[in-house]
Amino acid sequence: MKRLRPLLLACALALAGCAGLGVPRNPPEVTLANVDVLEVGLLEQRLGLHLRVLNPNDTSLRINGLSYTLEVNGRPFAKGVSDKAVSVPRFGEAILEVPATTNIGGLLRQLDEWRKGRGRETMDYRLTGTLYPAFGPGIPFDHSGQVPLPAELRR
Repeated sequence: MKRLRPLLLACALALAGCAGLGVPRNPPEVTLANVDVLEVGLLEQRLGLHLRVLNPNDTSLRINGLSYTLEVNGRPFAKGVSDKAVSVPRFGEAILEVPATTNIGGLLRQLDEWRKGRGRETMDYRLTGTLYPAFGPGIPFDHSGQVPLPAELRR
């Protein structure tokens, strides 16, 4: 039994050390940095979202993928997944370009909202989802903000 104690202690310490791997002390912040129109079809539209991932931790964060949903003006607008990997430096940020898909219904609802809100200079959005780090469980994120409307839509 005396020979097993050091082995058990070493295993316990190793497991305790591994338990914290990949789990940041402070959750990263994910915000919408830009949107590109990639493809417009009759029933489906493809967008390119530029997501800014801010890491407020003293260790770098390796992200292997994410899933997300984008709401605009309180309504579902686009969603997507990505397996793109990015390393976010300690106390740093990275831009992750990911594809998003919306359908004609979501687009028509937003066009109607923009038409009703003429004169508005901004549009509300909410970005929710999960970041999947190289090690550890998924990290949920939820960010709300506003983006300026193009001048053409404000008229």
